[in-house]
Amino acid sequence: MLRSNKIMVASAVVVLLGTATLQAQEAGGKPMGSEANNTPRSTQMTDIPYSPETKITVRRQGQIVLIGINRPYLDNRLDPEATDTLAKAYYDFDHDPSLRAAVLFGYGEHFSRGVDVDAYKAMAQAGKKLMDGPGFIDPMGRTKPSLTKPLVVSVHGDTWNMAHELFLVADIRVASEDTNFGQDENTHGRFPGGGATVRFPSEAGWGNAMRYILTGDHWDAKEALRMGTVQEVAPNRDAALGTAVEIAKKIAACGPLGIKSSLASARIAVEESPAAALSKLDEQYRALLMTRDFQEGRDAEAQKRPPVYEGR
Repeated sequence: MLRSNKIMVASAVVVLLGTATLQAQEAGGKPMGSEANNTPRSTQMTDIPYSPETKITVRRQGQIVLIGINRPYLDNRLDPEATDTLAKAYYDFDHDPSLRAAVLFGYGEHFSRGVDVDAYKAMAQAGKKLMDGPGFIDPMGRTKPSLTKPLVVSVHGDTWNMAHELFLVADIRVASEDTNFGQDENTHGRFPGGGATVRFPSEAGWGNAMRYILTGDHWDAKEALRMGTVQEVAPNRDAALGTAVEIAKKIAACGPLGIKSSLASARIAVEESPAAALSKLDEQYRALLMTRDFQEGRDAEAQKRPPVYEGR
């Protein structure tokens, strides 16, 4: 009976999730060629400072922003409030014209062990919904609107189930050598309901993804690098976060309009078809030719100086 109840609760979590769709460091518009977000407004993303009670932190660092999962006392499992806060952070980042890349990371011993089942059970019993209303971007990437700006993720320790699905949504992924990945829902009588059945085979290949989804076996950073789900492996948590931040800064130094167009084009190819993406390339490129950023790139190259892009 206990096992049956756990399965029912886990199933409820999957349904609820589908309805919407530096502790150390802390101490010391519309993309061309893609659909617009349904609430096309600019916003100013504000910091959410670290404290032991803060579930999701936000720290601006020039043109990038660091977003931290902060529930180490529960292995960084996400409850409904943390999920909503993360979804709002993604939305605010995407709509803040001064920010060009984001880094997602976790405080404490683990990146995250996924979902806080008890908290989601309480939400289900109360009849509440996730991400209810405008101003959210689903951090699991299952519904529109989607992020139109680059997301880099840094993981370490246990990165299981829903956490691995958050990881797969990122555009660039960095892992500490100690990362322990898992997508073991099938061993608990459920299945990966947050997008891994779609993204994991696409990123790692069918056989690689099924090897772990169907058995529930865990894997390490070296195996993730072999499969292609990780782009960089660092010796420890701090080094992984540092690498992710440096990658984000390099992205931020590029032309933001070109970055958005690159992401939009690649996503059309994956979500629709290569032919659909190819058919839009001329339109996207012509639009960029008319921008101030395009001219700035040309001027900087001619003058042998670093470009200063304004996103216009």
